[in-house]
Amino acid sequence: MDGIPPRSGIRERLGLRPIINVSGTMTALGASIAVPEAIAATTAILPEFVEINDLHRLASRTIARLTGAEAGFVTASCAAGITLAVAACMTGADLARIERLPNPAGMRARVPIMLGHMVGYGAPVEQAIRLAGATVVPFGQATSVKPYQLEAVLDDQTACALYVVSHHCVGYGQLPLDEFAAICRSRNVPVVVDAASEYDLRGFLAAGADLVCYSAHKFLGGPTAGIVGGRKDLVRATFLQNMGIGRGMKVGKESILGTIAALEAWERRDHAAVRRIEQAALDLWRERLAGIAGLVATVEPDPTHNPLDRLKVSIDPAPANITAWELADRLGAGSPPVIVRDHEVEHGYFYLDPCNLHPGEASVVAERIVAEMATARARPAANHEPASARRQRRSARLLAWPD
Repeated sequence: MDGIPPRSGIRERLGLRPIINVSGTMTALGASIAVPEAIAATTAILPEFVEINDLHRLASRTIARLTGAEAGFVTASCAAGITLAVAACMTGADLARIERLPNPAGMRARVPIMLGHMVGYGAPVEQAIRLAGATVVPFGQATSVKPYQLEAVLDDQTACALYVVSHHCVGYGQLPLDEFAAICRSRNVPVVVDAASEYDLRGFLAAGADLVCYSAHKFLGGPTAGIVGGRKDLVRATFLQNMGIGRGMKVGKESILGTIAALEAWERRDHAAVRRIEQAALDLWRERLAGIAGLVATVEPDPTHNPLDRLKVSIDPAPANITAWELADRLGAGSPPVIVRDHEVEHGYFYLDPCNLHPGEASVVAERIVAEMATARARPAANHEPASARRQRRSARLLAWPD
């Protein structure tokens, strides 16, 4: 387990597990490794007083420059951004309406969303709509959506339509964003895009979105925050929600400035060099895992077309004497704990994501997998626990918190 440089040791001092994250930019794991520029900016501003709205104006200019938006706004998270963007489409800049939410009386309050986009990211995405006081209007079938189905749900009570870009969404049979946006535009309905984990800062607005919501603390490596960019009038109305339901989703000076710093760092980042580091981890894993009985490792591109590949680790329980979910659990419970990307593990595979590794950790991940596979093969033939039992155990553990 050598090769990892000295770290602060903060986790150990607090009694927290020193996990290695090969799951990706997951909020439940702390999202990402913050870039030095964001750390420096948040540290510098914390002791200082500042007029928050001046910081918001600075952030708006930065977001506009990097995304091609007319304006931008920083909020508490991407999920908060979705709620406030929906609210903005309901109220506009009318402060009386803003104060009335989540009571939508007298406002357009219907928000269509494709059934295949009604995903969970730790909470149901449709709850972000309902928090604004809006009504969720699912349309289409989960695996098949036609233009006429969207046209049929757009009426004079429609506030906006929500489009989700996520690996959780159904990956086929959905309307592409440009077609979705064109239909909505023909009815003067704004389109809000949830692009929390997406690298593309310009493409969604270019495809016709009116507002796009990003996470600052995922691929950007910023502090916990959300970014909303798009039409100036709608961004202004999103900002004004701070005088209403947005008050509980407000963002502090450190997160606003840290987000600005993370965006500027993204602009300067050597993305090709980052890709080379990630590719080196993938190459190491493929080499170290080759030839293990019952294990097949293949590289797969990101399903939403981010410039990122992951290693798919498929497990055949018969020769491996272990299931994919048992291996995932053993990796997570061992020393050091390795947390894999296991949202599809009941299908017999999980992923290794290289985008959040500290130096030396790729080798540790390989060593842990090799060791766990050897231990599994050496034990007597196992009666494998079904994936459903694992799921029930996890649910019970969540409900038991705090102990």
